[in-house]
Amino acid sequence: LAAAAAELIAIHTGRPAWRTIAVANVRAGAAMGAITVVAGWALASAPFVEPTRFLTWHRWTGVAAGVSAIGAALVSSWTQAPAGRSAFVYRTALFGAAVLVAIAGHLGGTLVWGADFLRP
Repeated sequence: LAAAAAELIAIHTGRPAWRTIAVANVRAGAAMGAITVVAGWALASAPFVEPTRFLTWHRWTGVAAGVSAIGAALVSSWTQAPAGRSAFVYRTALFGAAVLVAIAGHLGGTLVWGADFLRP
């Protein structure tokens, strides 16, 4: 999410420092995302975890987010200038990953805290 925010700022301001921040964050996020996917699948397979529809959606949305973040991190090395096809692919993967992370996080909150976890 931080990488997507930094990339949006880079797009609107044209300042290369924000692009550098976005790339650093997407690479770190992809590495942590890969670890999170493995840990999440291990936890979801534990005998005390009840398999539910929300768990299935959370698992697969998390996997899709991780794959998209890894893709964005890999493509980020192809595109030094913020233009062209590789920049489009990078940004599509980055913003797609951000949306998927938000959805997976919401589903995870629902699993742990219940459907009304956003209400005070």
